Amino acid sequence: MFNLDLWQEKLINDIGEKRFKHCVRVMETALKLNKSLNDEKVKTAAILHDCAKYNEEKYLKLYGVNIDSYQLQFKAVLHSFLGAEVAKKEYNINDSDVLDAIRFHTTGKADMTDLEKIIYLADAIEPKRDYPDVDHLRKLVKDSLDDALIFSLNHNLNYIIKKNDLIHPLTIEARNFLIKEKNE
Repeated sequence: MFNLDLWQEKLINDIGEKRFKHCVRVMETALKLNKSLNDEKVKTAAILHDCAKYNEEKYLKLYGVNIDSYQLQFKAVLHSFLGAEVAKKEYNINDSDVLDAIRFHTTGKADMTDLEKIIYLADAIEPKRDYPDVDHLRKLVKDSLDDALIFSLNHNLNYIIKKNDLIHPLTIEARNFLIKEKNE
């Protein structure tokens, strides 16, 4: 499944050297977070998680058939939903776990798998990330993916609210699911 030698040139051409290096750091971080999953799946989802970034218009024309007009309102996260389609069509990824980890790496969702959590969090804490409370999040993730995910979702929600921007409903569903699960 994982074949960076085959994908690297295309990825760099599509997303640029800087974003590619980010994807490599996300992959390295995800592998550190992985405790029991198939490393091939983790590496594949991580390296391809931003494969549609910066090319949303192009990929909407090619693969946007599954993207409804409601999703188009959420420009900041559109690349993740398109990324799953791009990974499938242009990188020949057919593993639904990997595709979902790419699809939900920006929003989260209710009842996330460990792979989805790892990719979401690795993207948030890779070594070059620098924003308020990222160091606290890096500490939390060492003890509990769920606690780190709740903290990250809360942080993101606060940030979006301060920007007075739209909140994707999947993010709210992800947070609510984790809070309910924790309180049961």
